[in-house]
Parts: sequence; structure tokens; C-alpha cells
Amino acid sequence: MASPPNRSDSASGSPGGRSSAAILLSRQFKQMQTDKDIPGISCGLVGNSVFDWEIMLMLDEEQDSLYGVYENGEVCISILHPPEDDKYGYESASERWSPVQNPESILLSVISMLGSPNDESPANTEAGKLWRNDKKEFRKRVRKCVRDSQDSAWD
Repeated sequence: MASPPNRSDSASGSPGGRSSAAILLSRQFKQMQTDKDIPGISCGLVGNSVFDWEIMLMLDEEQDSLYGVYENGEVCISILHPPEDDKYGYESASERWSPVQNPESILLSVISMLGSPNDESPANTEAGKLWRNDKKEFRKRVRKCVRDSQDSAWD
């Protein structure tokens, strides 16, 4: 998850010099570090900021879709969209962001999206076309993408 601009986990405004958002995220991060009921998710902080996380998702063979993922690696899921009516009429406001979302629910939604994505509305249109027309080539490209990602993780 990318850091919001101009934010740090030492923001003032609450006791001890930390914002309530930083305190809550810190608590949620610690919970995710110790919770054994969240299979396939590994997370860590980038630097010391609770607003900047590095996430690794361990997916099985059936969760190898990339057509819900933009070419830059961002994901397309409704719960990350602003809590307003969709100007295209595709999503209701109740499917979008709400304060009850937390890092765990967002990551579980990403895993769910990768396991059963909406191929009628792909974020990555090339991957969506390939999925529909040539699944063998699609899986080959996904595996290459995963290998490349694993190789670059250690740089």
C-alpha cells in the first residue's frame, strides 16, 4: 500500500505525538504479524512508517489472474474506490470504500479478486483478452511475471 502524500507515522494530534490513524494502523499491522488465520499474506513496513507497507501474497495455481491488476501493479477492486456513486453506474456506493475496511479485509479482497476476477471489466485489458482467448499463453505469461517479481524482490 502506498503512503499518502505528506503523511508520517509521527503525525501530531493525539497523545504521544502519533495520529489516531497511525495508532490504529500500527495495531492492525501487529495483529496481522501474529495472526495465523490469514493464509497467504505476508506484510512488512517500508522503513518505519505504518503508512507504507510492503505486501507479499502467496497464491495457489488457481489464483493466477492478472486482469484485475493494472500494468503498473495497482489493483482494481471496488473497496478501494471513493465512497460515492459511480458515474458509470457499475458499482453502488455500498461496494466502495468505507471506514470498516482495514488492511486485512483489503488484502483478502485482493486475493478473492485474483481467484475469481471479473473478466468482463479487466483493469489489464490485454490480460483479459488473453484469458478469454488463449488460457495456456495467459498462464505462461503470469508465471513469467511471478518469476520476474521473485527475482527482483531480492535486488
